[in-house]
Amino acid sequence: MKRIGILAVAFLTLVAAGRVGRAADADKLAEIITPGQEWQVAVEGLGFADGLSCDPATGSIYFSDMRAKAPAKPGIYSLSPTLEKKRLFDGTFSGTRPSADGKTLYAIGGGKLVSFALPDGPQTVLAEKIGTNDLAVTHDGRIYFTGNGKGQVSLFDPKSKAVTAADAGSLKNPNGIGLSPDQKTLVVSDYGGVKVWTFAVQADGTLADKKAAMTMKAPEKKPEVASGDGMAIDSAGRAYVTTAEGLQIFAPSGERLGVLPKPKPGSMISCTFGGKDLDYIYVSCGDTIYRRKLQGKGIGPAGGK
Repeated sequence: MKRIGILAVAFLTLVAAGRVGRAADADKLAEIITPGQEWQVAVEGLGFADGLSCDPATGSIYFSDMRAKAPAKPGIYSLSPTLEKKRLFDGTFSGTRPSADGKTLYAIGGGKLVSFALPDGPQTVLAEKIGTNDLAVTHDGRIYFTGNGKGQVSLFDPKSKAVTAADAGSLKNPNGIGLSPDQKTLVVSDYGGVKVWTFAVQADGTLADKKAAMTMKAPEKKPEVASGDGMAIDSAGRAYVTTAEGLQIFAPSGERLGVLPKPKPGSMISCTFGGKDLDYIYVSCGDTIYRRKLQGKGIGPAGGK
């Protein structure tokens, strides 16, 4: 009873300070929020940070600085759990994801899907003249990706090297994308609407059983567009989506558990788990990446917890 009372007081304080979206969210977020923890600056002074992803074996994150300030040029960086930043590769990319074995980093942007051999190997172009936004990589190397203006989710097959439309027409502007811990469900946010969609991943990589499974909260002035952008999935299968209202969190059932307000005004673009124990959620907001310690954790290596 004593612990429950302490948690209740902590959440009421967060609600009063505007740190949890609304009072009804507090109980639903109790298993996720770490009382007393706030957003902290992880790295600042960037141009425009996007494409956050995590190496679950080390807890380091990857990100793209798409509009790096001179004399720096756009490129991909790593950020260690101790917040040491290192430049890795040149290029302008909106999405990054490491392979299951951590030896390859996949990136998407500028109409291309590419791979980099880690830690400093060459770039290999996998596909060109494609719509590019964000990507998710399966344990067997299949790559699902979203593309601006295409209105579809595409699939790159590592064996045939072919790109096919895995789904077309379900979403106005598919954007954030992620896989459930068991890799049986693909989750995709619609930047141009209020729905987050789920698809059943078949053995051959095709998608089935599409559902508008989650409803994002949208701004009062624009109630039909939540601007669902980046996405992360935790080890319990919960989806975290960066939106115009903040970081929205959904249970695997599709229930919206609550909203963590943005650390500063402006756009919240991308998100990932990271840190030594994968218990920090990182978000990019323009020129700054923030992180916040949670009780929820990211998906461990090869889907482990």
